[in-house]
Amino acid sequence: MDNISRRRFFKGGLGLGAAAFLFGKARPARAQTRGLVPVIVTDHANQTGQNAVKEAFSILAKGGRALDAVEKGTNIIEVDPEDTSVGYGGLPNADGVVQLDSSIMDGRTYSAGAVASLEGIKTPSSVARLVMEKTDHVLLVGPGALRFAKSYGFKEEDLMTEKSRNFYLRWRENLNKDDDWGPPDHLRKPDEKVAGLYDGIEHHTGTTNVLAVDSNGDIAGITSTSGLAWKIPGRVGDSPIIGAGLYVDNEVGAAGATGRGEDVIKSCASYFIVAQMRSGRSPQQACEDALQMILDKYKKVNAEFVPGEKFVALNKKGEYGCASMPGNRKPQMAVMTGKGLVIHEGTAFGS
Repeated sequence: MDNISRRRFFKGGLGLGAAAFLFGKARPARAQTRGLVPVIVTDHANQTGQNAVKEAFSILAKGGRALDAVEKGTNIIEVDPEDTSVGYGGLPNADGVVQLDSSIMDGRTYSAGAVASLEGIKTPSSVARLVMEKTDHVLLVGPGALRFAKSYGFKEEDLMTEKSRNFYLRWRENLNKDDDWGPPDHLRKPDEKVAGLYDGIEHHTGTTNVLAVDSNGDIAGITSTSGLAWKIPGRVGDSPIIGAGLYVDNEVGAAGATGRGEDVIKSCASYFIVAQMRSGRSPQQACEDALQMILDKYKKVNAEFVPGEKFVALNKKGEYGCASMPGNRKPQMAVMTGKGLVIHEGTAFGS
């Protein structure tokens, strides 16, 4: 998660033709990405992510701002009740409470805003934008963030869905075979274990990154998450931390992270990726550089340990890339330009 004028955009016919592509089917990406702006990307390549970039691109196609586009796209993902990694329906902490984190950065103004441990608000990214635009702070947390959101008219709601609540209850029942949660002792299986608790959960660690470049060449990005499932109440990951879960430089590009936030915080990974792009690395190469950097750090302590990060990046020319640690499948991202929707497949690093 880059630079043509609005006049050139419409003169080239993209503005008139973009609507024809907004609801087209995704086509496979080529191995090498070619820069094209305006562009918007998200690490969510599922149907919700595809819908998000399609709808958000309508803002860019009319010459609108990258900042407005990334907020619209993120909101679509945040309110999806089927997505357990973000916003409404996100997986809760160990007390059964959904606590959300989000950050936003506007490359045009070099401004940033974030919220952490925010409860009861479906769209934390929009609250983060208000922190950025209505205060001289960057980060608000907990009850203070909630009061701030409500002062601007946000409605406090129960963020648990039936799906996320059932996952939580199953986790609680299997947490400790000696506690009082779960079936009566005489009905428990002798070898009952915690294994399998994440069966059917798409994201027990998960985040959404939405990055965009508009027709003026301005760059913006958002990272939003419900954080690590069953986390200690009050735990904050990388998503609301500028330079860790998100970083935007209007002269270079933007990057976002998902996965285990503690690793990303310690490595300042998003800032590192943007710095690599500044030095001439492509977005794909820069994402891989960050993974290698983290792996090298852990090799000195535990050579067998492999963390679980995924990075997405977008540069000012409209080139993009994504990479993850070794896994069962290669990482993907949804990309929307005037030429239509692309599902880009990145690299599972080291596999």
